[in-house]
Amino acid sequence: MKKKQDVQEFHDEVVDRVNSAVLCDMDGVIIWDNKLIEGAKGFVEGLITDNVPFLFITNYPSLTPADLSHRLKKAGLDIAPEHFYTSAMATATFLKSQSAGDKVFVVGEGALTHALYEQGFTITDQDPDFVVIGETRSYNFESIEKSIKLIKKGARFIATNPDVSGPSGFPSCGALTAPIEKVTGKKPFYVGKPNPYMMRAALRRIGGHSESTVMIGDNMDTDIIAGIQAGMDTILVLSGVTGIDDLESYPYRPGRIVANVGKIDSL
Repeated sequence: MKKKQDVQEFHDEVVDRVNSAVLCDMDGVIIWDNKLIEGAKGFVEGLITDNVPFLFITNYPSLTPADLSHRLKKAGLDIAPEHFYTSAMATATFLKSQSAGDKVFVVGEGALTHALYEQGFTITDQDPDFVVIGETRSYNFESIEKSIKLIKKGARFIATNPDVSGPSGFPSCGALTAPIEKVTGKKPFYVGKPNPYMMRAALRRIGGHSESTVMIGDNMDTDIIAGIQAGMDTILVLSGVTGIDDLESYPYRPGRIVANVGKIDSL
């Protein structure tokens, strides 16, 4: 009888630990073209009701958590800014952990600059320790030329995320780094997904652990592989980038596949 009780207690403990936190991509999972995806509102409100720690993680570095919160609110979902984590924030945290200088030259929008300021960095083009590329509509020949010169002089080449295009097809960070990489012969260190660093930084932010957290995403190349490499359970939703027919192209598989987050019956 005691052995049976011990087994049950162990089972209960495992159940309590399984997926007690959620990391979730935004575009293609919760929202698409500024409209909530079917089932998203109920899913997120369920997380809040059940007191499940969660964080929306996005590779898009050009919006602050407050901006992202406002974006969802306009779509009909009121979520506090502390539930958002961007590649800009992860990049600033990564550079802080490097202890290799506090001067940064930035090609990016105000959200990236703000994230770096919050971590104590000085934004300058005078002998910076890092050149950081994000995403911006102000990308031009001058910024490319300056980045190249600074990297050749020894600045470390960092980029927020490897995506070459956004949901609407516009050029993203991976496209903006390409000419700089070609000329300097140096590849940037991409901080955002699928780099497991961003996943671990997000976990630390909510006090989560990989073995008890699920990563929900719509993209096999970023969300799902990042979750797998970080040791998390993964759920692929078919409401965004990756379709069911695309899976044959990948040697790895998500833990579960659902049509949308509204179809996730349990974590």
